[in-house]
Amino acid sequence: NKKSFRVVITGKGGVGKTTFTSVLTKLLARKTFKVLAVDEDPQINLPYSLGLPQDMEITPSSRNVDYIEEKTGARPGEVWGAMLRLNPDVSDVVDRFGIKVDDNINLIVMGSVIQAAAGCLCPENALLDSIVKFIALREGEVILMDTQAGVEHFGRALAQGFKQTVIITEPTFNAYQVAKHSAVLSRQLDIPYVHLVVNKVRSDEQFEKFKKVAGDSLENFNEVFVLPYDENILETEPDITPLLDSDTPYISTMKKLVNTLIDYGMRE
Repeated sequence: NKKSFRVVITGKGGVGKTTFTSVLTKLLARKTFKVLAVDEDPQINLPYSLGLPQDMEITPSSRNVDYIEEKTGARPGEVWGAMLRLNPDVSDVVDRFGIKVDDNINLIVMGSVIQAAAGCLCPENALLDSIVKFIALREGEVILMDTQAGVEHFGRALAQGFKQTVIITEPTFNAYQVAKHSAVLSRQLDIPYVHLVVNKVRSDEQFEKFKKVAGDSLENFNEVFVLPYDENILETEPDITPLLDSDTPYISTMKKLVNTLIDYGMRE
């Protein structure tokens, strides 16, 4: 009886989040978990990284104006008054808009949060917040949410159901500053397990240097994983499927990482 568990994956743009999420999705599916991958990233790359055809037209939920109006009572871009439903029922979102990647993988493309004035109540964000709340409580599958808006935006909704945050960083000062900030926010939301993935590491020396930069702050993470730089990723992208059967250091490390996330996911 496989349990469901939920992981939010975050990190600044360009650190390799999409590749990580798609490899993780596929490896979990190979272990016969049902996986729902959720793409909340302005660049919609996850579908193609999972192997869907590159000419496939995908409309993210945040741009599906008819669905937004149906659910929130307000049409994006139009003047709306007190009619906006802030907690719309989106329990049909996976059935209606889930993209079946294969027997064990479903995908929801949410599109990105609209960065507006603080506390903006716009129909698009009301819909996305409700989708996250709904997804956070779904049972029977592993839910992986690839988010650029990160824990800041979805705070309370995420914290209800997501027990693990995986923060991706490159071994650089700038990327790690963002990662550190995400870790603090995850802890404030009481997400119990917060892991760090140091991606694209080219040598032991580079990782040692990174550890000096990070200092004691690495102790704030439950697990720290080191993923080696892998040229094969550039050669196969966007579709990562050919990587899965290679025995590169990247893939063998990912397989160990998957088992660790499952172990944490099975904890109460």
